[in-house]
Amino acid sequence: MFIRTEGSRRRAVSVTQQQVLDALAKVASPRGVALTNANVLSAITATDGKVFFSINVDAAEARAWESVRAQAEAAVRAIPGVSVAMIALTAERKPGAASPSSGAASSPPPPPHQHRHAHGVQPVSAHKPPQSPASPMSRQAEIPGVAAVIAVASGKGGVGKSTTALNLALGLRDLGLRVGLLDADIYGPSVPRLTGIHEKPKLNDDRKMIPIERFGLSIMSIGFLVEEETAMIWRGPMVMSAITQMLRDVAWGTLDILVVDMPPGTGDAQLTLAQNVPLKGAVIISTPQDLSLIDARRGLAMFKKVNVPVLGIVENMSYFQCPHCGTRSDIFGHGGARHEAERLGVPFLGEIPLHMSIRTTSDSGNPVVASEPDGPHAAIYREIGTKVRDQLQGANAAA
Repeated sequence: MFIRTEGSRRRAVSVTQQQVLDALAKVASPRGVALTNANVLSAITATDGKVFFSINVDAAEARAWESVRAQAEAAVRAIPGVSVAMIALTAERKPGAASPSSGAASSPPPPPHQHRHAHGVQPVSAHKPPQSPASPMSRQAEIPGVAAVIAVASGKGGVGKSTTALNLALGLRDLGLRVGLLDADIYGPSVPRLTGIHEKPKLNDDRKMIPIERFGLSIMSIGFLVEEETAMIWRGPMVMSAITQMLRDVAWGTLDILVVDMPPGTGDAQLTLAQNVPLKGAVIISTPQDLSLIDARRGLAMFKKVNVPVLGIVENMSYFQCPHCGTRSDIFGHGGARHEAERLGVPFLGEIPLHMSIRTTSDSGNPVVASEPDGPHAAIYREIGTKVRDQLQGANAAA
């Protein structure tokens, strides 16, 4: 997936499907016919300067079509008024036509330029597998200027992962660290609402997106590029490409820690992150409930399987504290995450209460660590941040 944000001078010009078709008609397919006559285009969406479509081909021809995809992208980006272009090359293996060794569905994740569109067919990888198929981590590469990348993850949704990731980043900032926050929850990006950021990122001279600065953090989210109510419909390779681009095509500058807010679950996004960058660790968010803990175990097991250190477990919504009388109630039970951490032999990082001020500050785009820095909840997040920092420093010292 390639997301292109042109200057504001283009945003006022509307783009039509016909303009896109006219541009694509000038691109020749490997068969020598115009792309628009090759019967490979999905439905084209052109709204508010954003253009989306996919090129759907047979897996056996995929490599020959990659240069066509690049030409199509260039042609679309050249249309006045285009602010975002998302163009996918997808390939489908015909039944019995290819084996895993030919680059079909069981191939490793595609490179940044390869992705798929929601309207396309079941995609397969069209690039050569790595030299050592048993070692997908061989594709890892550091992000220039970023000393450490950590993931904040959960086995299921609804446990307050994004709120925790943002306030953890702010807690690390308060320790004097240079911190970035990447909202990689591409299915439901929450960071724009949690931070109150509504502007779009700009491009630097190297055509990399510039993170938006807020609360002393460098912040990037897929939600900055789409409207809040847009349904985020992604398939595997498109997920991988989106994560890769948000890591690599952003001018992060110099950071001590990049905190990545992951989608819930154990899928393509988590594996792509682990395979692309050498993660220094993962923080697992859970509530005290048994159901949440079951999913947290899966997340923890996944990171261990890909050799990512688990920095610890956080019990969010650990207890309810009445904002009026201060009475504490264990609505979801209490202590489950701590016991699970002890059972699994990983650090327990702390308990975060279910409190009105955390919810209201999050909804207003003014997170509690920033809006109430001297309050008890900010102190909890800073304590968790201290434990994370100390583990990272210990790992660096050991290395």
